[in-house]
Amino acid sequence: MPEAGCRGLARRIGAALRLTAARGLLLLALLLQAAGAAAELGVKSAEISPGEDGFVLNAEFEVALNPRLEEVVARGVPLYLVAEFELSKPRWYWFDAVLARHSLSWRLSYHALTRQYRLSTGVLHQNFTTLEEALRIVSRIRDLPLAERAALKPGTAYEARLRLHLDLTQLPKPLQVSAIGNRDWNLGGDWREWTYTPAPEAK
Repeated sequence: MPEAGCRGLARRIGAALRLTAARGLLLLALLLQAAGAAAELGVKSAEISPGEDGFVLNAEFEVALNPRLEEVVARGVPLYLVAEFELSKPRWYWFDAVLARHSLSWRLSYHALTRQYRLSTGVLHQNFTTLEEALRIVSRIRDLPLAERAALKPGTAYEARLRLHLDLTQLPKPLQVSAIGNRDWNLGGDWREWTYTPAPEAK
């Protein structure tokens, strides 16, 4: 085939692939707009406790995806779930002093070739045969280091807050418009707030 013909064929193939991808994203956007059953992301329980080297956080989340979100993941679009924690000391004369701020992010994806769900946190990856197994990992935080022992004074009240939410900014651009404009997809975001007062050390 002449060189000009090869270039023309390559352009047509490229255009067809781009059109297919655009149609796929459009279909997912329509799925987002048509979402019915509400998903749930929220804090079920949370507590700060002294550990061997400092204070740690233990928490449990309510993590449930609706059928539309499950379908979006199954079609190859990863979802990003983010847990955020803040610990502060109230000050009557100024803004509260933030003593600790932590963020955990999970990337949830599905690989059609292996038929497995993958959960990624930083450089760590885990594969699961079912979505429920993957979400079970997200639903628990165990012994997350927060602050050294010297950072918090016994008998002093501190304000803690924690939330879990779906990060819509990580979605492909064509889907962000549909997702952000749909209340059913603004998952999580509500802070669980509580007061923590370290107990005096036993003598």
